[in-house]
Amino acid sequence: MSNRTIAVIIPAHNEERLLSITLEAVKNQSRVPDEIIVVDNASTDHTAEIAREAGATVVYCARPGVAYARQAGLIAASSDWIVSTDADSLPISSWLETLEAHMEGNVALYGPMRFFDVTPFDQSLSEYFYRGFLNFSDFFGRPNLAGANMAFSRLAAIQVGGYPAVKMREDVLLGWKLRKLGHVQYVPDALVNTSGRRMQQGKLLFLVKQLAWIRGREPRKFR
Repeated sequence: MSNRTIAVIIPAHNEERLLSITLEAVKNQSRVPDEIIVVDNASTDHTAEIAREAGATVVYCARPGVAYARQAGLIAASSDWIVSTDADSLPISSWLETLEAHMEGNVALYGPMRFFDVTPFDQSLSEYFYRGFLNFSDFFGRPNLAGANMAFSRLAAIQVGGYPAVKMREDVLLGWKLRKLGHVQYVPDALVNTSGRRMQQGKLLFLVKQLAWIRGREPRKFR
């Protein structure tokens, strides 16, 4: 039996609406995490209180921006591996157990996602296309680690400097830095359900942004 420890880190800015069910999903994993850290990224609502009531460790990050929040969580953690998800996401119950089974021999892992607060058709469509997108990016040597469903060795992340201080795609860029140290693996059974609010700007714009990130660029509108 492995003595490996795992921390789940959740960045959160004004996430009182969904944070409690995210934490419930994390606490009810078949493989219980050794640490649950919520990074309160300058919230003005009850995010911090909800996290504390759920038993999570709360780390305050005053500087706005998810990259800074993720980095604050990385610095605060003491576990061997960091597993990241978002405050509007619901990992399936075997998520951590599945990821842990693939940690040996890898420096980072990532899994698929699907939207949960959409129509059944859009939910199935989101999973189908996102899995295809991950396979496509992996084939071209551009592993697309997403903050809602990624895991990595804490020491490896510290060695490469952690998350870059950018406005977006800090998760993808960290993954690309980590692959220079060792193997990064896609784990298709480690599924996370996440909020469809990422599609509020439209499906086409969402897809354009994802494809641009594979090429190592940000869409013109987001620069």
